[in-house]
Amino acid sequence: MTPPRLHRFLGPLAAIAAGVLTTLSAAPFQLWWLAPVAAGLLYAGLPSLNARQAAWRGWCYGLGLFGTGASWVYVSIHDYGYTGVPLALALTALFVAALALFFAVTLGLYRRLCGPRLSVLTFAGAWVLGEALRTWLFTGFPWLLLGSGQVDSPLAPWAPVGGVYLLSLIVALTGALGVSLLRRRWWAALPLAALWLVPLALPAQWTTPAGEPLRVALLQGNLPQLIKWTPEGQRQAANTYLSLTARLDDAPDLVIWPEAALPMFADQARPILERAQTLLPPQSTLLTGILTREDGRYYNGVLDVDDGETYLKRHLVPFGEYLPLEALLRGAIAFFDLPMPAMTPGPQHQAPLDAAGTRIGNAICYEIIYADLVARQARRSNVILTVSNDTWFGHSIGPLQHLQMARLRALENGRPVIRATSNGVTALIDDQGRVTDRAPQFEVATLTGEVTPMQGLTPFSRTGSWPMWLLGALLVLPGLRIRRKG
Repeated sequence: MTPPRLHRFLGPLAAIAAGVLTTLSAAPFQLWWLAPVAAGLLYAGLPSLNARQAAWRGWCYGLGLFGTGASWVYVSIHDYGYTGVPLALALTALFVAALALFFAVTLGLYRRLCGPRLSVLTFAGAWVLGEALRTWLFTGFPWLLLGSGQVDSPLAPWAPVGGVYLLSLIVALTGALGVSLLRRRWWAALPLAALWLVPLALPAQWTTPAGEPLRVALLQGNLPQLIKWTPEGQRQAANTYLSLTARLDDAPDLVIWPEAALPMFADQARPILERAQTLLPPQSTLLTGILTREDGRYYNGVLDVDDGETYLKRHLVPFGEYLPLEALLRGAIAFFDLPMPAMTPGPQHQAPLDAAGTRIGNAICYEIIYADLVARQARRSNVILTVSNDTWFGHSIGPLQHLQMARLRALENGRPVIRATSNGVTALIDDQGRVTDRAPQFEVATLTGEVTPMQGLTPFSRTGSWPMWLLGALLVLPGLRIRRKG
């Protein structure tokens, strides 16, 4: 029998371990089967806890998850934010501790509001509602959602049906049902088998080709971030991308430069971009990530150099593209001093770019992790383009996690994803979420290949995530404690 004092520590330690296992279920480890184990480990101890204890358990889970899975933020703060080690560690710890509060709130409210009735269902429903909250509140941070690591698992065919939140729901249900089976509640075997066998009967293909494959060339400049915004960095960027463009030995339909490939505004870069266009055959279209400015406002965008069409990034990165509480924080430490002016969000409803005879939906860098934002683009496009500057991640696991989420967006929407980055992972992803080709990280490289534009919509593309959020709420309702007066 476990001594009471030891038991008090085992629960939080198990929760931290569950968070670590969730990180291991995602890229680059890709041990997808650990995600249900993590969910089950967390669920197993909840019935004996009160709301305060459950909140503490949830916070410990968040520490384990983000302390391992989002540790790349230290690289951004220390290596590129000119912040000393002690302060960088402190800011990273604060970041992790704050994000962990989402799980504290989710599990604390779950235990306060829900009783033991139908706890398997209410746990899974509460989990999805917690992820929905994390996606929306304070501009959102849907990184390392429970279902994100399932793109290569037998559950992957569920993604076009309900997206990442359906995957999270099924993983949480699997964990809770697995615990029930271990407790000899044999009824749990049937729904558990259904969750994992139904994907075998789902359509393998929800969309169809919309034309001939496009020949694309993705240019990866691998420019040093620390000097990028200096005059020397600007010259190096221009020379690198012009040289890579000049060396293309075929006639690609699309040539893609990554996010902010030239560290200058579009009006300043115009002569360089016009020069690049002359280096290409007439049938080739150059798309580049570029900063633009208009009426005193600054935007992060993707520019079609040939016709001047621009997509403007809608979902900006806090502390990277704009500074919350700017009047209070700017100048406090070097990390809060952005190397460029604060960005303005682009319009919420923007048409896809028309280039190379196809419609191209866009998601710049951070936007690719937002499933609904990408689904809205996919409804009106045949290909998804995501340009990114993952240099901020350094040699951490961040770029590989970022790539995995891009793969999941491809699978959810039945659209190929073209991913052009500054130093990796530059890749071509087909409509099934499979990487068909990729460039090496941390090298100057050119990746050429083909992508097939697709038409038609998956169920998830049509509806987005709201049906799964509604389903989460409906699963919670039967377990709510109802207090009767008198």
